[in-house]
Amino acid sequence: MTIQEAQLQVDTWIKTTGVRYFSELTNTALLVEEVGEVARIMARKYGDQSFKKNEEGLELADELADVLWVLLCIANQTNIDLTAALDKNFQKKNTRDATRHLQNDKLKK
Repeated sequence: MTIQEAQLQVDTWIKTTGVRYFSELTNTALLVEEVGEVARIMARKYGDQSFKKNEEGLELADELADVLWVLLCIANQTNIDLTAALDKNFQKKNTRDATRHLQNDKLKK
């Protein structure tokens, strides 16, 4: 699935099953909440915290998909083509960071 296809599928689902989009502000709050869920799993699975009994069924893949879902909603609501935005962002990074990371002593093995 391409990013463009994902944006279209989310838009179709929202308009048929979800009834309508939440407001942009609500979706921003939901994005923060979902990123928090990802952070919780990362802290427990890869960090120093341990899972609580009621958190045993949490799945990182599902939470990352939730983050992507809300991000796609926000892009759709604000008329942003994420494929074009990502292409432009790669161009920016390729220009800005062409040698920056290669010259960073902290990143050398």
